[in-house]
Amino acid sequence: MHKAGFVNIIGSPNVGKSTLMNELVGERLSIITSKAQTTRHRIVGIVNEPEYQIVFSDTPGVLRPSYKLHESMMGFVGTALKDADVLLLMVEPRERSLNNPEVLERIKKSSIPLILLINKMDQSNNAQLDEAFDFWKNELPRAIITPVSALHKFNIDFVKNKIVELLPESPPYYGKEELTDRPVRFFVTETIREKILLHYDKEIPYSCEVVVESYTEEPEIDRISVVIYVERDSQKGILIGKGGNDIKRVGTEARKDLEKFLQKKVFMEIFVKVDKDWRNEESKLKKYGYNS
Repeated sequence: MHKAGFVNIIGSPNVGKSTLMNELVGERLSIITSKAQTTRHRIVGIVNEPEYQIVFSDTPGVLRPSYKLHESMMGFVGTALKDADVLLLMVEPRERSLNNPEVLERIKKSSIPLILLINKMDQSNNAQLDEAFDFWKNELPRAIITPVSALHKFNIDFVKNKIVELLPESPPYYGKEELTDRPVRFFVTETIREKILLHYDKEIPYSCEVVVESYTEEPEIDRISVVIYVERDSQKGILIGKGGNDIKRVGTEARKDLEKFLQKKVFMEIFVKVDKDWRNEESKLKKYGYNS
């Protein structure tokens, strides 16, 4: 008997979904920063064992949309609520709602097996965890509820074992050697975006979209040309920095991470261009892989 299924991770921005995803998969697929809205796409990570295949999805944080980009991000969340075999809803100990109440209502009405994870338990005491448990048990009576610490790997094995129990019988959906459904180009853009999130403040990280213009594989080295699009000329100047030093730091750090990921040398050049108001135009969002 072989089991397989889609396990989708839902929760508020910055609740720890990407850390959990990477820990469950055993690879660093989702970027992790302390800033909200780090994840923009639905990112798949695949766990393969002889008896089962788990297809995990890390989704954008649940929010109330302010841009068309946000609407697209919430579209990924909506899809994840429909096609899951198991839902993982992640909350923090003091959290008593989601930023978008409609999402919580859809979860309440759903019959999909549900595991609710109270994350960051290491930052709370037993009384706070008990209070959170009682609240969510009342809100979602059918949920399996457990405290976890994705960062410190507490209760992660319990969660994975519980997922396997809930998976339906099925042949694998992907080849048993596959780790993700995303191409290498996607991880190039995500790695660069992570560095931008780490090194720039305010609106700059949220105004950037990263696009791989060309990717050439050679025996000893991969050659990559990347364009970072921003919405205004002033953002372009901030991103590049004095003498180009800031964008050079982004490129150097991203290149080192990609060399570890790809296990080979990387040559990368980065250009910065303006694409005015790209976050609010349907055609541009579609071009960049949203709303597709």
